[in-house]
Amino acid sequence: MAKSFYTYIRDAWKDPDDGKLAELQWQRKQDWRQEGALERIERPTRLDRARSLGYKAKQGIVVVRASIRKGGARKQRFTAGRRSKRQGVTRITRRKNLQRVAEERTTRVYPNLRVLNSYSVGQDGSQKWFEVILVDPEHPAIENDDDLSWICEDQHTDRALRGLTSAGRRNRGLNNRGKGTERTRPSISSNENRGR
Repeated sequence: MAKSFYTYIRDAWKDPDDGKLAELQWQRKQDWRQEGALERIERPTRLDRARSLGYKAKQGIVVVRASIRKGGARKQRFTAGRRSKRQGVTRITRRKNLQRVAEERTTRVYPNLRVLNSYSVGQDGSQKWFEVILVDPEHPAIENDDDLSWICEDQHTDRALRGLTSAGRRNRGLNNRGKGTERTRPSISSNENRGR
């Protein structure tokens, strides 16, 4: 059976730093490093991934590439008030994953749009890049789309900031079910942060 066009794209992205995609990615990262933290782009870098997450080439849909610094939290060194052993400056990890941070920063810059989903497009030693798919809930093309009209409803306002996207739900532990997840629902904080 013949492979589809999207299958070839997906196979190439399984190991982007090897094979035909490696040189292209190397050149892309050279350009991305010169751009700002958020950059609106005309079309997705990974068309197969974007389409599987709901992207369509139509009016009312926007794609933004976001760069996020890798690594742990940058904490100030305390000057007083605790033993030096307990000051916790290095090796403090973030509570949110980088993909969720990328979605939140994007939705703050584009407050009239709603985050549909996002996916990774590359990383280097200091940062990661994600492409965030945004939808305009007021656009007639979206309101009349059977696949996307659900996002126009009021309960999906600021869905990225409330952890309702796929990356947000994964970060909150809601992808896990069954034994061992008793304290992740309805939320970790409602269980006095004992669900982590």
